Amino acid sequence: MAGESIKLVANNKKAYHDYFIEKKYECGIALAGTEVKSIRQGKVSVKEAYVEIDQGEAWIEGMNISPYDHGNLFNRDPVRKRKLLLHKTEIRVLAQAVQQDGYTIVPLSVYFKRGKVKIEIGLAKGKHSYDKRQDIRKRDITREMERNYRDVMKY
Repeated sequence: MAGESIKLVANNKKAYHDYFIEKKYECGIALAGTEVKSIRQGKVSVKEAYVEIDQGEAWIEGMNISPYDHGNLFNRDPVRKRKLLLHKTEIRVLAQAVQQDGYTIVPLSVYFKRGKVKIEIGLAKGKHSYDKRQDIRKRDITREMERNYRDVMKY
């Protein structure tokens, strides 16, 4: 939608390095009030997180939300299991892909959209070390080309 404000809070660059992202999904997440306040402060990490399907529900594990400074007894465990809010059909498709095709589900980013916390998750297939080397080589080549172009444009 045009004019939609999205504020990115956390990004998982490691996921793009370690996996081929086949399909992306946007989903909500069930959080406590102090967790939302902590995310607003940017105290969230999804680098070691992963998504697991259990009894028809999607859960994110390993996502670290640091305790809110003024939360006191309302603070929850920083790395607790949190429920993802997806449609049943989406969960069914994800579960089938993970079970049969050897895919994994990784969180890609955490952001605010219309005041709500959203997580972008990706259906991913693991990269081999030679795939990673090819990506690094491509990145180095494009960097070198940009550098050369910049040098040519100076003169």
